[in-house]
Amino acid sequence: MERHTIEPRPGWQQTVEAQGLIYPLTRYPDDSLRPYWDESAYYAFTLPEVEALEEVVEELHGMCLAAAAHIVERDRFADLGIDDPRLAALVAESWRRRDELPSLYGRFDLHYDGTGPAKMLEYNADTPTSLVEAASPQWFWMEERFPGADQWNSLHERLVAAWKRQAPLLPPGAPLHFAHSAGDELGEDLMTVAYLEETAQQAGLETVAIPVEDIGWDRLSGRFVDQRLRFIRACFKLYPWEWLAGDDFGPYVLDTLDNGGGTGSTLWIEPAWKMLLSNKALLAVLWELFPGHPNLLPAYLDGPRELARTRGYAAKPLLGREGAGVTLHEPGAAPVPRGADDPCCYQELAPLPDFDGNRVVLGAWVVEDEAAGLGIRESAGPVTDEYARFVPHVIRT
Repeated sequence: MERHTIEPRPGWQQTVEAQGLIYPLTRYPDDSLRPYWDESAYYAFTLPEVEALEEVVEELHGMCLAAAAHIVERDRFADLGIDDPRLAALVAESWRRRDELPSLYGRFDLHYDGTGPAKMLEYNADTPTSLVEAASPQWFWMEERFPGADQWNSLHERLVAAWKRQAPLLPPGAPLHFAHSAGDELGEDLMTVAYLEETAQQAGLETVAIPVEDIGWDRLSGRFVDQRLRFIRACFKLYPWEWLAGDDFGPYVLDTLDNGGGTGSTLWIEPAWKMLLSNKALLAVLWELFPGHPNLLPAYLDGPRELARTRGYAAKPLLGREGAGVTLHEPGAAPVPRGADDPCCYQELAPLPDFDGNRVVLGAWVVEDEAAGLGIRESAGPVTDEYARFVPHVIRT
């Protein structure tokens, strides 16, 4: 794994916008605009490195499924902050019917610098973004700048194939709705949902786009409806399950949840069991089930334990995006108390690899149960946040 600098292509911004990346620039607090898509550098990997990372990702995914099974079998929903017995029961039923409600995709965030085993930082399993840039502009950048090279990137083909496999599981005769929040200021969610809708269309599915805020409730029929008053029988939502279940319409979501048995009225994608994998408590359950695993970092729910004096720790809210609420604590620092209403996971501190002042995290994608590609984000600070930059990669030949 090496970082190289390179001259950006003339007109790169217009190029990546035409390829679906609608926010190639990021606005900073000082009101300046700087590249989010950053092709002034790239990372190069050897093929053996990528093959080893693929194996790690698929092993981690399998371990996460084992952890989900453990949570359901041992009724450990409270550890995830799921304290509504009805919601817990529906998530458990969703898990038991997972063959009828398969996962579509997810993204592992990995600590890796090319010199040691990759370490799992977290699993973005419910509403992962940075998909478009990894699947499309990155591939076209490689074809233009390094013709004949290769890339860890089969995202597009695998997503289309996944929709084709899952099509028979969808309610017959109904379009698949694709929902995102209209409050998405950057346009990231809109872009991600539009791209996933495109892959579904290429798989032959009939689709309808809708903002989450425009989903209506028909009191007479007891069904969710779109703007044209059509029943929403299946919906992909880039909207976290904890929001979906917890907002004003949450009771209707639970009342009409189709868990794969055909007994409800709305089939949501991703399915409810993905709540088990998108929660940072998963990190502690994994360490409990697979202690000492070379691709895991020690993690606990009841406090930092020995990490406070040995390696330091990161305190991560159980739910959150873009590094929000994450605090880093060096070894020996006085523990910072967290309230009962602010549960978090305490994970061993693993400072992000530093390449010439750029802190890097690998985003390794999974489609269904298989490793599917890589996206790399860099940041200037120790936490990967909304100001991180996306940097492309190639496999050296």
